[in-house]
Amino acid sequence: MIRAGTLSDLDITFSAAQESAEALREWMPWAHPSPLRNSMEKYFSSCKEKWCAREMLDFQWIEKSSGELIGKGSFHHIDWMIPKFEIGYWLRTSYAGNGFCTEAVTGLVHYAKTELQAARLEICSDLRNTKSRAVAERCGFTLEGFLKQNMCAPDGSLRDSCIYALVLN
Repeated sequence: MIRAGTLSDLDITFSAAQESAEALREWMPWAHPSPLRNSMEKYFSSCKEKWCAREMLDFQWIEKSSGELIGKGSFHHIDWMIPKFEIGYWLRTSYAGNGFCTEAVTGLVHYAKTELQAARLEICSDLRNTKSRAVAERCGFTLEGFLKQNMCAPDGSLRDSCIYALVLN
């Protein structure tokens, strides 16, 4: 199940992020050296405002049978003139390898197409993040290119990224 994130999701998200910090800190600056509760509070308190302003749409991924948070995804770097959305995501470590991330990203694609009338979706990934890149490819995104020193790694170094796109119309 995919639903909008709210401030009331802080505790379950913090728990999932703590469990997954070791796997996430290689790719997510916010997880380095570990997820910080106060930065998550700040993030969640701004989600509703950003949603209403149409600047970012944040989603919780809930496993249907257990009701447990298994990951998060969002539309960010939104350009409503096109309309174009970048999808970002992370999956709780204990749920990795079971197709949940692919299923959730596919759900976000469907939502973007049917509800937001998106013309283009993008996924930007660290060049070395093979798991994230595999999700993009399984969801039908096409690798458009590599960007040199396009992102800052959690340790502050610059890394190359790759950009995947899915054109919807």
